[in-house]
Amino acid sequence: MHDNFKIFLKYFIDFNEEELGKIAACFKPRSVKKNDVLLAQGEVCNKFYYISRGCIRTAFITKEGHEKTRYVMCEPSIGTALTSFISQKPSFEFIDTLEDTELLVISYEDFYKLNAEMINWKVFYQRILEMAYSFQNKKIEGLVTLSAKQRYELVLKETPFLVQRLSNKILASYIDVSQETLSRLKSR
Repeated sequence: MHDNFKIFLKYFIDFNEEELGKIAACFKPRSVKKNDVLLAQGEVCNKFYYISRGCIRTAFITKEGHEKTRYVMCEPSIGTALTSFISQKPSFEFIDTLEDTELLVISYEDFYKLNAEMINWKVFYQRILEMAYSFQNKKIEGLVTLSAKQRYELVLKETPFLVQRLSNKILASYIDVSQETLSRLKSR
């Protein structure tokens, strides 16, 4: 699992072997079952995840009690509930598993220790933050400017694996449509 993680890291930054070893030593393997909650709403997020196999999501519950999926991470991917992780304040969202999942997990303390000691980790983290910011901006733009059909077609074009791997309920919450609307869009 750590070998694939090292390949993933090198995709972003040309870490040397010593750096890769130090980073890998901070990440601990964890196996979780489908529907396990990694972070409950209201908890402080103190873990950052590399998804080696499987799928997790960040989501929240609206005042009306509706689930809204903000982000889905399938292998190979890295992420967490960033706002809570950075601020160390209670999270508005939760993280759960959508499949049986193999993770590598780093604690908040170890994450920022690497950040203080390793310039390449700092650059890696900056790239992750930039990607997260760009993704969220694009998602907000899509919610504001695209129709339900256009949002569904965008998922089909850019991340078709989500249509195959996510339940209709979660996919509908991800593109912000009702399950009925999603069923109509899928049948066309």
